Amino acid sequence: MDARLNNRAVEMFRLFARFEYALKAAGFHNGRGDAKPDWRAFAESVARNFEQIDDKAFAEAVAYIKARPPKKQIIKDGLLEWDESAPKTDLEADCLLIYVRRVRNNLFHGGKFNGRWFAPERSDVLLRHSMTILRACLNASPAVKKAFNS
Repeated sequence: MDARLNNRAVEMFRLFARFEYALKAAGFHNGRGDAKPDWRAFAESVARNFEQIDDKAFAEAVAYIKARPPKKQIIKDGLLEWDESAPKTDLEADCLLIYVRRVRNNLFHGGKFNGRWFAPERSDVLLRHSMTILRACLNASPAVKKAFNS
């Protein structure tokens, strides 16, 4: 399981990094200063397409993430804890992309891996579904897909 998860984590990092670059290259950025992607603007741009995606893997990914969303690691009273609160957004595409970023953040910042995998089965499913959602987003945005592939 560890070898498969290690490979999936590398795949997620590569996909996520290329995706963030593509967002900025396609104009979904903060406009000046630090080059940060504007995930909300992107979510707004693909919201309608998101609702029309007819793909079994995407539907499964969305259903899983919505039913069992990733938690956010927080500090409470000086201790690490997991927060289950839903993102504060009125847009489903934005919510799903926030959850995808939580998966990435939990992995990258050590919430799910600290020399060993925590909850390896769940981590595997969350990584797989997050990548499915990101790939569907590429197909929902020709400009981002073009930047991603260039």
